Amino acid sequence: MAPNPEGFPESDRFEDAPHPRETCSLFGHGKAENDLLRSLRPGNLPPALMIGGPPGIGKATLAWRLARFLLAIPEPLAVAENENLFVPPDHPVSRQIAALAHPDLVLLRREWNEEAKKFYTQIQVDDVRRAAHLFHQAAGQGGWRICIIDSAEDLNQSSANALLKLVEEPPPRSLFLIIAHRPGRMLPTLRSRCRNMLLRPLEGASLRKAIAALGPPWSEAGEPLIESAIAHSQGSVQGALRLLDENKAAFNTGLRSMFGALPAIDWGQVHALADRVAGRGENKEFEAVLALAGDWLGARVRTIADGVPEGSARRLAPYAAVWEKLTRAAREAEIYNLDKRPLILSLFAELAAAERAACL
Repeated sequence: MAPNPEGFPESDRFEDAPHPRETCSLFGHGKAENDLLRSLRPGNLPPALMIGGPPGIGKATLAWRLARFLLAIPEPLAVAENENLFVPPDHPVSRQIAALAHPDLVLLRREWNEEAKKFYTQIQVDDVRRAAHLFHQAAGQGGWRICIIDSAEDLNQSSANALLKLVEEPPPRSLFLIIAHRPGRMLPTLRSRCRNMLLRPLEGASLRKAIAALGPPWSEAGEPLIESAIAHSQGSVQGALRLLDENKAAFNTGLRSMFGALPAIDWGQVHALADRVAGRGENKEFEAVLALAGDWLGARVRTIADGVPEGSARRLAPYAAVWEKLTRAAREAEIYNLDKRPLILSLFAELAAAERAACL
């Protein structure tokens, strides 16, 4: 994982890919961008915007793109002259943001615990309180003051309530951009204060453009591997990038096969997987298991909802329940540094039970 300008790893960066704040291009979300631009022209931008949707589809890229635009072009009259939110990477504001050095922007995310050599498992309330200082003083450059939260799922009860107080009484020209992978899990009172913008997974053409824009090594993975990665990415750039490494692709292909066989389980394979991801330094593979489990659940939910609209809620309930349970268990395993083997075994047992229940 690449470091931030201070030299620490970043929880909101995907491996060695460019961070969203460094990404000036946006693919597949032109309508959302146009909607935001129209909101700017009459000055109707809300003080808090929740950008929701599955991981890796460009939510953070859109948030940073909007923040960059507002800080570079703060005057409403100037906005009308623009057809999109693009700001060139060599613009002074783009450079400040890339270096996390803009005085009117603050980022809330899970920070690096240097003593423990790992990320904090949540956004701490003290982080929100420090961010609040930005909104208690005049904008350094006379324009907007912006806070990006990546992501809402990482807020705990205390930090979410502290953020709510800021959102409830925002100073003029303040903007909170809240990225949410699962908007339904946000604090309801916080979600109710936001304008909600939901982004859909990317289509294949947009994924292909995003991979090409990233350049080597991803763009040079070879056409067959790129096609396969796009086909199995669930519309996520991150999902595609995971599959563009041949070793990771083989690992993920095996996982997809195990998930695809559910409710049947090869317990020999599951135990081997549990032993593999429980080793020291294998946190990335553990995260890949959880990500692919989420992809499988999402695909099953869409298949059932599209195929049998009537009564689909009853059939979907087992999947929702097992995902909530496993998400909570995964977070506890990270917080308390628990053995991941039981969680992997439970994952497959619970998913198989959900699949059987949904098919009744």
